[in-house]
Amino acid sequence: MDKLLALKMFVETVDAKGFSAAARRLDLATSSVTRALDGLEASLGAVLLNRSTRQITVTEAGATYYQRARRILDAVEEADALIADRGEEPVGQLRVSLPVAFGRRCIAPYLGGWLAKYPQLEVDVTLTDDIVDLVGERVDLSVRLGSPASYDNVVAREIGRFRRRVVASPAYLESRGCPDDPVDLVNHRCLRFSYGTRDQVWTFRQGDSETKVPVSGHFRSNNIDVLRDIALAGAGIGLLPDWLIDDDIQSQRLMPLFDAWSVNPDQASSAISALYLPNQRGSRRIAAFLDLLAALPGPTRRRD
Repeated sequence: MDKLLALKMFVETVDAKGFSAAARRLDLATSSVTRALDGLEASLGAVLLNRSTRQITVTEAGATYYQRARRILDAVEEADALIADRGEEPVGQLRVSLPVAFGRRCIAPYLGGWLAKYPQLEVDVTLTDDIVDLVGERVDLSVRLGSPASYDNVVAREIGRFRRRVVASPAYLESRGCPDDPVDLVNHRCLRFSYGTRDQVWTFRQGDSETKVPVSGHFRSNNIDVLRDIALAGAGIGLLPDWLIDDDIQSQRLMPLFDAWSVNPDQASSAISALYLPNQRGSRRIAAFLDLLAALPGPTRRRD
């Protein structure tokens, strides 16, 4: 018995919920799949699948075996990819995690042309603002904005910087007045990005001077696009990244405040970082995506 092929047939049967569907995925005859799984169960001395005329279900032993078999197949796939990935051209699957708004606005428009250069790559992009566990979620590379989470055995490579700007719409400034100094923000409705505790401090720096301003307001969100929409609607003052609002400032839909200061929430940085595992050093897939990031116009080419 080809044990590895039998494992693949078993996993595909569970995923597809049937022998026929698994056989189609594997481009095999249904009888070949059923015979192989009968042989696998006989060799193990255990029933892995409950068979009926209507459906295939997994036994308790089968569920345990499925999890281990899936890990084995994933490990083999990863090992194959690591060896193939040391060639001249990037080959295999590349799993990438990007921040939602930044990924959509600053990276996605350039992915099509980049993919055309690498026909042997299979790219899986996930958009999330959550901190990603590279190992647990099997992600090859994650792009993060601000201070990357501190992980042991993770490479954090800075690929660019952006600037956060305090902005408000003309309608808000007309109705609520324009703050003259950063400390005046305590009397204004500030739009806050949801993270950590509800209390938030905006740290302003000008030369050697630093001013910490505790801000509050009636709206917060974990989505930066939503905060921009609320600022445009005149409902508050936002602290938003330049890559998101430069066009709004140029068109005067949003007015910049305190541009003589640099400002960040709490102690967050303005770095754009690519995170990957040390065993990915030398990976042509990782190098190709880093080259894409380095060539992007906009924030990845800015330096404060």
